[in-house]
Amino acid sequence: MTVYTVHEPPLHGEETSADADRFRFVRDGFYGWAFLLGPLWMIWRRLWLVLFLYVAVVAALEAALWAVAAAAATRFAVAVLVALLVGMEAGSLWRWTLTRRGWKNVGVVVAPDPETAERRFFDTWSRPKPRAASGSLPPAAPLRMPGAAAPDVIGLFPESPR
Repeated sequence: MTVYTVHEPPLHGEETSADADRFRFVRDGFYGWAFLLGPLWMIWRRLWLVLFLYVAVVAALEAALWAVAAAAATRFAVAVLVALLVGMEAGSLWRWTLTRRGWKNVGVVVAPDPETAERRFFDTWSRPKPRAASGSLPPAAPLRMPGAAAPDVIGLFPESPR
């Protein structure tokens, strides 16, 4: 089963609730396309700040590897490790961007595919929340006033302390 986080978009204009079609379900896990085509995946998802940081980090790594005259195999290994990191953290980068843009994380859903995740989320999200009837809560325990006599038994011990 796959875990999805559900993000609600910010309200526009005079909206009182967000349109259900605009909700985003972000899968938690490895993103193969982000691993293979990181910058293109970032452009597709409109992760502009993430793309800028990615380009800056890759440029700094390449400059450092060039400065130490690293071998081609080392450069390739570093590139693969950066791509692996992007593939593993792609969901987190997407969630970070959504949060930065004002989207709210409204839930987590576990489902085998995105359609089932949407169905499960909206089945529970659209139901009205049950309200507690007055008097349905258990009565509160009486408060012990400061200076009042302490009970004879402490914790789970059956005998009073001597």
